[in-house]
Amino acid sequence: MADADDAMRRFAVPDHDDVPEDLRARIDEETERAGFTPNVFSAMAYRPSHFRAFVAYHDALVEETELEREEVEMIVVAVSGVNDCLYCIVAHGALLRIYADAPKLAEQIASNHRTADVSEAHRAMLDFAVKLTERPAEVTEADVERLEDHGFSRRAVWDVGSVAAFFNLSNRLAHLADMRPNDEFYDLGRGDD
Repeated sequence: MADADDAMRRFAVPDHDDVPEDLRARIDEETERAGFTPNVFSAMAYRPSHFRAFVAYHDALVEETELEREEVEMIVVAVSGVNDCLYCIVAHGALLRIYADAPKLAEQIASNHRTADVSEAHRAMLDFAVKLTERPAEVTEADVERLEDHGFSRRAVWDVGSVAAFFNLSNRLAHLADMRPNDEFYDLGRGDD
């Protein structure tokens, strides 16, 4: 069993020097940018081919999207709240606080997006993401049209669904690994940094 301070508790976290060079470079780049190594990078290095695919898809979702980065993070936090994913609630909650410049928003969305201080369009977006998470077979054309009525293009609706689907995967991997959030995430975006 790993220590409580490890990136994950159920699988061995690989030593940085044992990680393939391309992944070490990506981890080092993220460490330089963030000021610490997010535990998801250390944990995902356990399976290098999966790490590459995971990071490539994540990057596509945040870089090639109709959504604003704050919207992506809102979806991640809502889905992770529904899935009780501590790692993603804490880590992406920090990113949401930063991108939205809203120190209370992440906790509001994680606990109940329907009562969070968001616009009607964002509430519809989060309703859609949560429905896709909890009852995917019940998603209908009417759900898509509701988002369109709130100003989302068809491509944006796809992006909302893609982010929700990817973070359902991510949440499940975090649960499987018992991935732990870095202490640094808890304080980010709270106005004191």
